[in-house]
Amino acid sequence: MAYLVYKGRNIYYDVTGIGDPILLLNGIMMSTKSWEPFVPSLSAQNQLIRLDFIDQGQSDRLENSIYMQTLQIEIIVHLLKELNLSKVNVVGISYGGEIAVQLAYMHPHLVERLVLFNTTPNTSPWLAEIGHSWINIGKTRNGQNYYQATIPVIYSPSFYENHLEWMKKREAYLVPIFSDPKFLDAMERLTLSAESYDARAHLDKITAPTLIVSGDEDYLTPLSDQKKLHHMIHNAHHVILPGVGHASMYEKPLLFTTLVLGFIHTKDVNFTI
Repeated sequence: MAYLVYKGRNIYYDVTGIGDPILLLNGIMMSTKSWEPFVPSLSAQNQLIRLDFIDQGQSDRLENSIYMQTLQIEIIVHLLKELNLSKVNVVGISYGGEIAVQLAYMHPHLVERLVLFNTTPNTSPWLAEIGHSWINIGKTRNGQNYYQATIPVIYSPSFYENHLEWMKKREAYLVPIFSDPKFLDAMERLTLSAESYDARAHLDKITAPTLIVSGDEDYLTPLSDQKKLHHMIHNAHHVILPGVGHASMYEKPLLFTTLVLGFIHTKDVNFTI
């Protein structure tokens, strides 16, 4: 657990284990703490690197500011230099997947293998409107309303219905956080930073072997958009998880860890059969 200072801002990060480095990149509402259930498995034979983006978790807030996702990429590049790493495996989900995509085409020499969960090639007008609705609800400072607008849709209907007790515990934990004006303002800045995301013209620059994992009941980053991402990245592979929503790592934790570790640790990427 440490802090990286970037342009006067403190960026929280954590490094666990030794071995091939795996960089985990958070979804928009996540933090380094969100990955705790996966740390033992992912760090058993790897150097696992987690960080909180600007406006997330234990990193500094960028109050009264507007920024783009390129700021988060600059922070990652600075962190890898700090850790003396010339190349890493990158795993991102949703917002973190968007950052991972851009890192992979802007700095292809830094990315060994790329694993993308619930990630699209661009922020569509439809997704941007969802972001605007989240921002508007956040301005009411009503944590209960913010929870109801943002969280249930993240999960597949079957998971939600089969885990009602767990969901109620999540609600009790998250509503106070979602009632905090500083959190809601940070979420607004993070949401706006993703609005201009559009990697479609650059995806052919990605050279890292890539695995894309989708849930067929993902209602935030629709399967159709993730299929486009698959077709646009050279040497990409696509796995579709049936009955799974946007929070695929929580709905299928064993599959999540298996796919990540299997894809990263497989020695060969090309086979002669």
